[in-house]
Amino acid sequence: MSTVKSRGILVNQIGYAAHHVKGLLLTGLEPTFHIYNEMTEELVYSGEAEGPMQDDDSGSVVFQGDFTELQTPGRYYAVASGMERSASFIIEEKPYEELQQGLLKAFYYFRCGTELEEEFAGPWGHAACHTEPGVIYDQASQKLDGNGGWHDAGDYGKYVVPGAKAVADLLLAFELYPAAFTAALPLPESDGIMPDVLHECKVELEWLFKMQNQESGGSYHKLTTRSFPDLHVMPEEDEGELVFSPISATATACHTAVMALAARLYQPYDATFAIECLRSSLNGYRWLDNHPQAPGFTNPEGITTGEYGDDQDVDERFWAAAELYRTTGDEMYHKQLRKLAEEEFSKTELGWADMGGYGTFSYLLNGEGGSDPQVYALLKQQVLAEADRLLKVASHNGYQIAMEEQDYIWGSNMVLLNRAMFVLLACELEPDLRYIELADSHLHYLLGRNVLDVCYVTGFGDRPILYPHHRPSAADAVIEPVPGLVSGGPNRHLNDECLKEQVSGQPAAACFIDHEASYAGNEVTIYWNSPAVFVTAGMNR
Repeated sequence: MSTVKSRGILVNQIGYAAHHVKGLLLTGLEPTFHIYNEMTEELVYSGEAEGPMQDDDSGSVVFQGDFTELQTPGRYYAVASGMERSASFIIEEKPYEELQQGLLKAFYYFRCGTELEEEFAGPWGHAACHTEPGVIYDQASQKLDGNGGWHDAGDYGKYVVPGAKAVADLLLAFELYPAAFTAALPLPESDGIMPDVLHECKVELEWLFKMQNQESGGSYHKLTTRSFPDLHVMPEEDEGELVFSPISATATACHTAVMALAARLYQPYDATFAIECLRSSLNGYRWLDNHPQAPGFTNPEGITTGEYGDDQDVDERFWAAAELYRTTGDEMYHKQLRKLAEEEFSKTELGWADMGGYGTFSYLLNGEGGSDPQVYALLKQQVLAEADRLLKVASHNGYQIAMEEQDYIWGSNMVLLNRAMFVLLACELEPDLRYIELADSHLHYLLGRNVLDVCYVTGFGDRPILYPHHRPSAADAVIEPVPGLVSGGPNRHLNDECLKEQVSGQPAAACFIDHEASYAGNEVTIYWNSPAVFVTAGMNR
């Protein structure tokens, strides 16, 4: 467990882009701040922060300081009366390049079914795990190969729906910001031809192939043991029987959508694989067409691993139709998209449960040519209205983020990063510097400019998360956790005993503790890392 006192001067512990807005926050009584060059100890900037402003979500009073004028590359720190000096930070043209690499490399550490070799994993390697075939639920005599893919989170389950979201985030980041993915990570597959982000996504996509029933086209919802192993169990020591949970509409629709997306992006690099992705997508769509009223997924009896249940599948079907229309141009999918767009569901969310935003952006980024003018205009209006709403929310937040008290839930940092991703996507449709600045502010929060003065990414910043709820990090012999993992963040609902015991009564944004037992606050997941990769890539474009 790690507990530290805030220094009172809150900065992005990584750094700031030289020509972007730069800000710090003060939680003391004096608004004057000074910035020094760390190498020369020269005073380079002094300013007066605006405020004070009461921030109810964090229970703090803050002054907001701006030092945008300081653009000279270097390493700096800030001081103010009566406070410790701040974390040091860099100013560079692209301060997030190393961070983006770390966030992306984390997916390699999530790999299942293969040995993580020291050459690529450093001290965080381990033997191959979960290599045995799995049984199909209620069909114990049938076994299937489910080897490969990524562990979902701090546990070792593998789930189609969140896996599809994670892959979609990474592929969208590459599609929009290819220049941010030119450097090798490296990976065992690195070849200097296909970008490593595509190599890594291929690991999960090839596993998704195995989750599809080849006869019907439906996707099994997940592949897990019947219950979670203890926290201090390495992946190769988790030897419980693997079970394919029943096929679900949400898993099948997400599979269909992400395969259609992959078919487009892999075409220039691996045409054979792209064809396989499209064939799999079409097979999934056939199942959806044959099962228009499939029930929502709930854990079958005897399975207690993560459920990822969802009573509504119209948003996932909408995404699937949008991606297939964009990839194939077939009017059949356009007709289905227009029909689904008439139904009531969020068309702007980017979460694993609410996937409508992916369908919306797929349709809008395809351009107005070939679109239905009314549907295009309506979807674009909804996107811009939501982006402007987020700007308004952030203007009333002391930490300059588009978060309100009710947003500090299990995985609040996913909410934060999804919203940063959303405004960057909105900026592709309607360029607006305010959207970029808001996304940047969300990164500042994640990387230390928050009430707890912590960096919510393992291995980065001077006060990073040290004890994530992540089985390999807890069970291995390495003191430092696996690097590049995004922690779930503050959770006002206190959904685990550790949070209840340690932070009860705290304001929403302070309901967090860096403790390995806090699965509802300090767990890590692939789909919290994936929007972080998207946002950092957007800043590194």
